[in-house]
Amino acid sequence: MVNVKVTKRASNIEYAIRDVIVHTKDLIRNGKKIYYLNIGDPAAFDFKTPPSLKEALCHAIAEEVNYYSPSEGLLELRQAVANKEKRINHVDISADDVLVTEGISEGIQMLLGAIVEKGDQILFPGPTYPPYISYTKFFDGTPVAYETIEKEKWQPNTEDLRKKITEKTRAIVIINPNNPTGAVYDSKTIKEILDIAGEHDLPVISDEIYDQLTYEKSFVSAANLTTDVPVIGLNGFSKVYQMTGWRLGYMYFKGKGKQLDMLKEGVEKQCRIRICANTPVQIAATAALNGPQDFVKDIVERLKQRRDFSWKRLNEIEGVSTTKPEGAFYIFPKIDGIGTRWKTDRDFVVELLKETGVLIVNGSGFDPIFGKGHARIVFLPPIEELEEAYNTLEQFIKKQKKEIKGRVGYG
Repeated sequence: MVNVKVTKRASNIEYAIRDVIVHTKDLIRNGKKIYYLNIGDPAAFDFKTPPSLKEALCHAIAEEVNYYSPSEGLLELRQAVANKEKRINHVDISADDVLVTEGISEGIQMLLGAIVEKGDQILFPGPTYPPYISYTKFFDGTPVAYETIEKEKWQPNTEDLRKKITEKTRAIVIINPNNPTGAVYDSKTIKEILDIAGEHDLPVISDEIYDQLTYEKSFVSAANLTTDVPVIGLNGFSKVYQMTGWRLGYMYFKGKGKQLDMLKEGVEKQCRIRICANTPVQIAATAALNGPQDFVKDIVERLKQRRDFSWKRLNEIEGVSTTKPEGAFYIFPKIDGIGTRWKTDRDFVVELLKETGVLIVNGSGFDPIFGKGHARIVFLPPIEELEEAYNTLEQFIKKQKKEIKGRVGYG
């Protein structure tokens, strides 16, 4: 027998958003309808990739642009990114400050791979996008959540953040607009975080992939609010341009100093190991940034309608309460009965899925402290499908309450 040893770092990886999907296999095999409200993939619903981008991709392939590109990314794309950041987010960077990645997730992996060593700590908002937790652990670091306040629309508690900085802290993460809560951070709060980072000589990692998907509240980039704190911006093409399966993202480094240069070099070396990002897709992404942007307004308007419906309908369900998201396409309701009717929020999510086919994600998967007792729901499907799913959720909760009352009454 071959003696294969699997490392703890691989065995212990968790990703709640996709881990829950394993429970759908038997359900699908038995013909049960699944309501996919778990993954933030607009292209899987009725948000289609703009025709001009598909044409640009096909044209690049037809023109034999099928070779390896520079590991840091095509110059024309990096310049288009710099132009976009200036035009949309008022951030002054050059093409040399930009690195192209195969999706924002690869960017997170490479960045944390260059920052985190054993015992190092990364501060992130709780709840958070799970790869920040998983990759920090993967590189033998310690993920530390700072509180975001539900009653204040999930705005960061900067005092809690300040208290959690130690000599082992290596970076502060901002996710704005936030996944999973849909919060959009105000400029005052972002400035406070930047000031704290400056006091402790820490870089800020600013995840801004939903920068153009906001509703009533305007997005402000962290890199636009400072001239002295190093900011590493993370962004991509999946959400705004419906290029999820094409896997393309980017990061930029704004700031000066030898340490930031060394960090960028550490990421560049990882870029070389994986050779390059998809060359034809980089051509299409360049066309996306340089072409018409009118379609974004339509996306935001359609999402806003679904956001409004979801917020109203979920709050009508007894035992469910939620704040109104200000950006992205997620809503993060609190579920009553976690810890009583259901031992954990994961038990709630799995039982809901098996009985009804409604697939959502347990809040503790986004942070075991500040996410527990909640669930993340994606409101990308058309309103008719959302209504059907929410009606099913309501029936499930009512049924559970009746069963418990029956057992109590019998006793």
